[in-house]
Amino acid sequence: MIRRILVALDPDTDTGIAVRYAAELARQHDASVTGLAVVDTGHIEASARGGGIGSMYYAEKLREQMTEEARAVARRLIEEFDDVAEKEGLRHRNTVAEGVPFRRILEDMKVHDLLVVGKEPHFFYSHPEEKTRTLVRVVRESVGPSFIVGTEYRPIQRVLIAYDGSDTAARTMQRFAQLRPFGTEVSVEVLTVYDGEEAETRLMLSLVQEYLQEHGFKVTTTARKGDRPEEAIVAFAQEIQADLIVAGAYATTGLKKLLFGSSTSALIEKTTVPLFLYH
Repeated sequence: MIRRILVALDPDTDTGIAVRYAAELARQHDASVTGLAVVDTGHIEASARGGGIGSMYYAEKLREQMTEEARAVARRLIEEFDDVAEKEGLRHRNTVAEGVPFRRILEDMKVHDLLVVGKEPHFFYSHPEEKTRTLVRVVRESVGPSFIVGTEYRPIQRVLIAYDGSDTAARTMQRFAQLRPFGTEVSVEVLTVYDGEEAETRLMLSLVQEYLQEHGFKVTTTARKGDRPEEAIVAFAQEIQADLIVAGAYATTGLKKLLFGSSTSALIEKTTVPLFLYH
């Protein structure tokens, strides 16, 4: 059940789409919506840090200027969010916070059921063209699922669930089934990309199909043989004209410890379809 939705606001063009989806979800579930704008004081501090004693004064002035500019952007974002929420007749609240964006989002997600956020958030308001890794860390560490949208709104009618039998994929599929964000009238296609035995894959898909049908969904399944699941998922989403991809977000280690697993990262980079991600 979805009762509280958190929308992360930033100056990027996909924030308006995120608010629109959040409003749609709120109406469907009679949920409240929280608009969150975060002034990234940590990033501002790092960008304005001075060198010698003589430059410290100018660094402090720069920090103050950047902080005030960021606060002004945050206030504007909140005002725009409030205007939309009031016109839509939504129960809503807003928050302007200062600190590290991903930490504040993670903290707020402890008391929300779903995060709605643009695909390329730029929370460093003083330099919105500068990308941050906020989205990566939020999806990987949040206690709740994330609904990630792009710059195009599309009604959610056909859902593709990418499933490989892993714990992450199973938790994501279950979370989607239990929350039913877009109801049970959507058509669901479960795709597995395998490189082992087809009989085992078919058995796994039949069990997933039974589970989702018990939750009220209309479900079909597809198995594709191959060793590049990310390419198969993107291609299949285009083939069936999916409006949403449901996938597990895999954390990695080593040099890519702050990146998604290869399949999930490719989904974000290579498709404009909204994503429902969990870990």
